[in-house]
Amino acid sequence: MDKDKALVVFQDKKIRRIWHEEQWFFSVVDVVEALTDSPTPRQYWGKVKDREFIALQLSPIWVQLKLIAEDGKLRETDCANTESLFRIIQSIPSPKAEPFKLWLAQVGYERIQEIENPELAQDRVKKYYEMKGYPKDWIDKRLRGIAIRQDLTDEWKNRGIEEETDFAILTNEITKATFGKKVEEYKKFKGLSRKNQNLRDHMTDWELIFTMLGEKATTDIAVARDSIGFEQNKQTAQKGGQIAHNARKELESETGTSIVSETNFLNLDKKRLINKKE
Repeated sequence: MDKDKALVVFQDKKIRRIWHEEQWFFSVVDVVEALTDSPTPRQYWGKVKDREFIALQLSPIWVQLKLIAEDGKLRETDCANTESLFRIIQSIPSPKAEPFKLWLAQVGYERIQEIENPELAQDRVKKYYEMKGYPKDWIDKRLRGIAIRQDLTDEWKNRGIEEETDFAILTNEITKATFGKKVEEYKKFKGLSRKNQNLRDHMTDWELIFTMLGEKATTDIAVARDSIGFEQNKQTAQKGGQIAHNARKELESETGTSIVSETNFLNLDKKRLINKKE
């Protein structure tokens, strides 16, 4: 699953989720935090479990699935689907319960719609970037990049790549070969200090183009070589990134301008608000 879809937001609270058995499963602890604003949501959920389920000897209505924790590692986490979350919410007194139920139903419904009509997902992403104030030409490239990225991750899955950490390592190989920086180094270079800030949302047009070239090249080389497993795909990622690197260096030689840029879009929201006032 694309990492960009692994987080959803309810009233400024981030909730992790994972696509499992053809439906979304949400982190129960994240939901508890969103509903209660508790500083210790894990303990709060533990008490609810003991009171409402374990003490009454009821079967658990949640499952443990691996989600990315704050330390970046995959950890077993209590997760529940939409139906089970409605039951859990009934056990949590909160003025946010009803708005959350409506939000939850909408989130689940949108995913079903997107499976039946993938263009809806693309339209939703496009509207998101338009609301942020990104230029149309940039949005078109970003959307194309998302599609190329999805093709690449699908190909990796078909070739034996399963762990989130392996996806991250392979992505780093392409990024480092293309731009001379790993993802976290690149984010720091651009002044992006928060973990949830997506590097690609702060790339220039040319940075997006060379990112696409590196990932598209990696996909096609993996198919041509029939790369299987992590080590073979790592070599393929390095080769795909090198192709993008060579093209970048040639362009920089002709223009005399570096493609690797400190430019970011951190001030887009501020500019949008100023324009609205004017």
